[in-house]
Amino acid sequence: MKNFTADMEVIAMGLLKEVNLMEEIKDEVDSYSDDSLYNITSFGTDLSFREIVTMYKEGDLEKPELQRKYVWTKNEASRFVDSILLGLPVPSIFLAKNKEGKRLIVDGYQRIMTIYDYMEGIFSGDNKVFKLSNSENINQRWRGKAYSELTDEQRRIIRTSPIHAIIFEQKQPQDDTGMYQIFERINTSGRVLKPQEIRNCVYHGKFNKFLIELNKLPIWRKVLKSDVEDSRMADIELILRFFAFSEIRTRKELEQNQINLVKFLNSYMSDKSDIDDSDCERFAYQFEEVLTFLYQEIGDNVFRSAKKKESELVFAKKVNPVFFDAICTATIYAFDTIGKEKLETSNFKEKYLTLLSDSSFLQATKQRTTNIDNIKLRINKACEYLYGVEYEW
Repeated sequence: MKNFTADMEVIAMGLLKEVNLMEEIKDEVDSYSDDSLYNITSFGTDLSFREIVTMYKEGDLEKPELQRKYVWTKNEASRFVDSILLGLPVPSIFLAKNKEGKRLIVDGYQRIMTIYDYMEGIFSGDNKVFKLSNSENINQRWRGKAYSELTDEQRRIIRTSPIHAIIFEQKQPQDDTGMYQIFERINTSGRVLKPQEIRNCVYHGKFNKFLIELNKLPIWRKVLKSDVEDSRMADIELILRFFAFSEIRTRKELEQNQINLVKFLNSYMSDKSDIDDSDCERFAYQFEEVLTFLYQEIGDNVFRSAKKKESELVFAKKVNPVFFDAICTATIYAFDTIGKEKLETSNFKEKYLTLLSDSSFLQATKQRTTNIDNIKLRINKACEYLYGVEYEW
């Protein structure tokens, strides 16, 4: 199981192609700053690799949920082991202590996994016996050798060598907002992380695993017109938006004039982090039911903006997230209040196109998209045009 930071490094080097499945909305910023004051303690400590490997094995040291490929080459990994055996200093790692007292890897996963693999004997890059590279840039005393082939003294050096760890712990407020800020600001991969990539690390409980599993759903991949997952996790963020906006009328953010989307989604994901199995089943059923219905009625241009080119209507290739929020929320509301079987679905596609041509709806999808009045307007219009109902706020 590999860490997302690894892919950040690989993409930065131009080795992976980015896949972006969501249309960008200018008003939806990827970061936020508010009046929250944090009491976050940090301290540095030297941990031996034996301690780190033991913590990792026993689950006291955690990594993000999403599995990624191991990206260090055998030679890169060998050079890191070589540095340790030579007694050279290695870069620090960053860890965050969560509410359960476990350490979450903020930065340094590749280094940790390399030593773990070497001591365990299997290289994650190819699932073969991990022998150090035969390259001339590896010291000849251990060149080409597995951990078990080293001398007792050399194995002791690896087990007892220290790596400096900087550990953060949020004392106040009693939530994960500070951890989100740390992940956003401490990023040594040379690449700015997107909000959902950070949530994948900070809110890494059952709900996060649930979102990752839903992202593989065939009807969802069909709606997105791609079997390849978004390289920046925008598809998973869309699923999060599906649930968060469906409950927006019960959220405290509705009392504001405007929401900060990042903070709104963070708060929702934090609240749902310990979701129970029955709610997961209910959410999964709802998600699949709504998507299947809309795809059947509208087709593969569902959730996409459209422009007239001469006399022809041309649809965008990517999903528009604010269209998605409004239409899904309206559909959930219609299912709950009218009932799916009682919905009038004749000319549904024409109703959808009429919604897309409504000037006030379109304006609310392009300007001040996080303004509460515009969020309400989009959902109200979707309810009115598609289902002939008024959304009760």
